[in-house]
Amino acid sequence: MGDFNHPDICWRDNAAERNQSRKFLECVNDNFLLQVTEEPTRRGAMLDLVLTNKEGLVGDVKLKGSLGCSDHKMVEFRILRAARRACSKLTTLDFSRADFGLFRDLLGRIPWHKALEGRGAQDSWLIFKGHLLQAQERCIPTKRKSSKTTKRPPWMNKELLGKVKQKKEAYRGWKQGQVA
Repeated sequence: MGDFNHPDICWRDNAAERNQSRKFLECVNDNFLLQVTEEPTRRGAMLDLVLTNKEGLVGDVKLKGSLGCSDHKMVEFRILRAARRACSKLTTLDFSRADFGLFRDLLGRIPWHKALEGRGAQDSWLIFKGHLLQAQERCIPTKRKSSKTTKRPPWMNKELLGKVKQKKEAYRGWKQGQVA
C-alpha cells in the first residue's frame, strides 16, 4: 500500500506509457499481486495503490477526503479474514491417564470362545475390534493435539528438537564470533 507515483499506468488494461511504469507493472505481475484501488486518488491519476497477493483478502476500498494539506485522497479499506483460526480437531489417546486395570477387566469378562465360535477371520476381527474400541472409549481418555505439535512432523521428537536447538545456538555463536 502506498503512493507509487506511476500516473501513466492504466490498471484496467494493465498497460503503461513510460518504461519505468512498465517495469513496475511487470514486477507487480511477476509477484502475483493484485491492485484493488479503483478510483483516481490524485488529480485524475491512481497513485495510491493497495496491492494484495490474494483475491478477496482486501475489501471495502473507499476514497475519503484528503488528510491535512495533502492533495491525495485517503484510501480506506478492510482486510477480510476469518475472525479466528479453526482449532485443531485432531485428538489422540492420553495413555498417561488411562485406567488399564478396568481395561483389562472389561476385556477379560468377554467369553471370547462363545463370541468368536464358528466365525470366519473377518467376522472374528470385527467382533474383537468392536469390543476393544468400546473398552478403549471407556478407559482411555482422549486429548486434543495442540497446533504446535500438529505442525511438527511425527518423526521430530524432543531429542531431535534439542539437537536442532544446539545447532542453531552454535551457528549463532559462530556468527557472532564467539566460537572459532
